[in-house]
Amino acid sequence: MKASFDISIYPLQENFEKSIKNFIRNLRKTPFEIIETPLSTQIYGDFHEIMDWLDKNLHDTFLSEEHCVVSLKIIKGDRFKYKPFKD
Repeated sequence: MKASFDISIYPLQENFEKSIKNFIRNLRKTPFEIIETPLSTQIYGDFHEIMDWLDKNLHDTFLSEEHCVVSLKIIKGDRFKYKPFKD
């Protein structure tokens, strides 16, 4: 089953950029379609494959941070080619 994910990671410390950059560098090595924005990263692909990847990589992120917030949205279906309606 295809799915679309929107994820934001917020390490709660002064030097927060390193964890976010490491997470995104690892994500870029995957076969998933990704879109990076200033506020979140969108991931598109097979639900189980992405969940397996997130399980390992979020665990690693949590181990490297004392405090960290993750915001995750999941949509059933591949929304990679979605174009917003414009008037």
